[in-house]
Amino acid sequence: MSVDTPRRIALLRHAKADWNQESDHERPLAERGRADAPLVGRKLAGTGIGFDLALCSTALRTRETWKLAVQALPERPRTVYEERLYEASLGELIALLNEVPDEVSDLLVIGHNPGMHALADALAGEAEGDAQARMNRSGFPTSAFAVLTFDGPWKSVEHGVGRLADFWTPHA
Repeated sequence: MSVDTPRRIALLRHAKADWNQESDHERPLAERGRADAPLVGRKLAGTGIGFDLALCSTALRTRETWKLAVQALPERPRTVYEERLYEASLGELIALLNEVPDEVSDLLVIGHNPGMHALADALAGEAEGDAQARMNRSGFPTSAFAVLTFDGPWKSVEHGVGRLADFWTPHA
């Protein structure tokens, strides 16, 4: 596979989490989150993207979101549970993307806000239709995802290289 291969990345914010836990990292999904996660899985499947790799935060709510969402995908991608996604800054998120192997064309990242919104916003040098306006208006709520496209190797991912192709949220 060439490093000039068109690439797609979907940035998924975890589903709605419960608040009554002592540890933020170990917060489980709330009832609404358990209902939304399979729906987001069906919407991701509907994009037609065959993800080669999923990077998922180690936080309980992201792992539960992924467990419920992945069931709707036609094929389960290789999944890496990545500690660095939890509470990652924008710079840390871009650094993680720069480490993705070039044989990966289509990547799914399951993470948290404000990181997912900041990353989608930073990478999107262009946008299709009203995707950018919808994303910014909604504030990237739980269970939302953005799909971006770009050309080139993962190590070249930086501000403005992508095109925001889609933005979806279950509670528009």
